[in-house]
Amino acid sequence: MSVDLVEVVRSGFRECVHRGSLVILRPDGDPLVEVGAVHGPIFPRSTNKPLQALTLLRNGFEPLDQAELAVATASHFGEADHVELVQRLLDRFGFTEDDLECPPDLPFEEQARAQALAGRTRSKATRRIFMNCSGKHAAMLATCKINDWPTRGYLDIGHPLQQAVLATIADVTGEPETDLGIDGCGLPIVPVSLVNLARAYATLATSPEGSPERRIADAIRAHPRVISGTDGPDFRVMSATPGLVCKIGADGVHAGALPDGTAFAYKIDDGADRARLPLTSAILQHMGIEWTPEHAEMAAPAVLGGDARVGIIRAVPGLL
Repeated sequence: MSVDLVEVVRSGFRECVHRGSLVILRPDGDPLVEVGAVHGPIFPRSTNKPLQALTLLRNGFEPLDQAELAVATASHFGEADHVELVQRLLDRFGFTEDDLECPPDLPFEEQARAQALAGRTRSKATRRIFMNCSGKHAAMLATCKINDWPTRGYLDIGHPLQQAVLATIADVTGEPETDLGIDGCGLPIVPVSLVNLARAYATLATSPEGSPERRIADAIRAHPRVISGTDGPDFRVMSATPGLVCKIGADGVHAGALPDGTAFAYKIDDGADRARLPLTSAILQHMGIEWTPEHAEMAAPAVLGGDARVGIIRAVPGLL
């Protein structure tokens, strides 16, 4: 059963509420906060990307630098530096953009999207490399080449790469095998419970330095803008919270961990993006991070009436 997580208050009245489930884990892995349905499987969507990237490191992929590893975990905004990183990865392993099997898209970031559309129809402007998952797909192609696996059809659940992903996620989450879904980029998506998703992020954050798990965490922490984009939620949250590793997923999923292994994961049932930053900020405050003006701003974004602030979006009082 889901619970009230985030409320929108306008002119002193609760206008609406976003429901869902969340868990916060202590460093020993035991729950500190557990509300809603945290033990049943959800589709983590892009929150699974660091675990998919872990599969690549475990199977021979060696990035040139942390930025290249970060883009392999990214839901990037299609900005120029994102596209350059993905193109560099494709070039390095002898692939072209046409080898990517993610769907074509426009950049998510407003200026990059406008530049892509300048003088073009939408159908002519969309490209596979702009798609937010293109870094992951490029790194998957590289891993296929390294292992002499087919580079066509790598989306297929029977492909050796996807079998390796299933094995890695089962290993890191301890999640029993369940029916798979298909993510927005066409890849299989593995259902995971919120409690085991949080534990997986704790593993990334606390593994020994130099281990594949820790390399993933360190790359994300070093390049929060690469994994998201200008003013992206993960960029803002990690920039304000030293040591945090986190990753959003579509439809209201977010998970992360601090260096001591304190970790969280949640799912907003209606997938509302406006509920993310207030809820994540409230969770981080409960986890004991150093509270800053940036956290305070994220915790209570304004509801506007004309040009006036007439309300706020906030975690439900008393939730944590």
